Amino acid sequence: MFQKKDYIYSETMGVCRVDDVTNLAPKKGSAVAYYVLRSVYQKEKVAYIPVDNHAVELRELILPEQAMAFLGKWQSMDEQDKENEQILLQKGEADFVLAQEERKAVKKNEKKKKGNTETVAT
Repeated sequence: MFQKKDYIYSETMGVCRVDDVTNLAPKKGSAVAYYVLRSVYQKEKVAYIPVDNHAVELRELILPEQAMAFLGKWQSMDEQDKENEQILLQKGEADFVLAQEERKAVKKNEKKKKGNTETVAT
């Protein structure tokens, strides 16, 4: 089960953030748990997907190594293939994963520099 604030991949929306996991109650019957997903690239796009028994593929994001491999394939693709919606969603996922890795590296370097300046200052 995905948690609130997780970034995941939806086959229909691409990279999404789990904004919430909420219970929605139909008029008859018991409440059903739903993911509230918000598209990373189209902030106004929101989807409510049942936690259990959903027809849409939801999965964790690919690894940085997989993102690099996909972008290598992307460069050799025909322009027509690059217009395919699923391919574009996968490209968005690869770009997002690598951008996240870059942000992590920058933060790590900033912490390292901050730690070094504190050591020098004392």
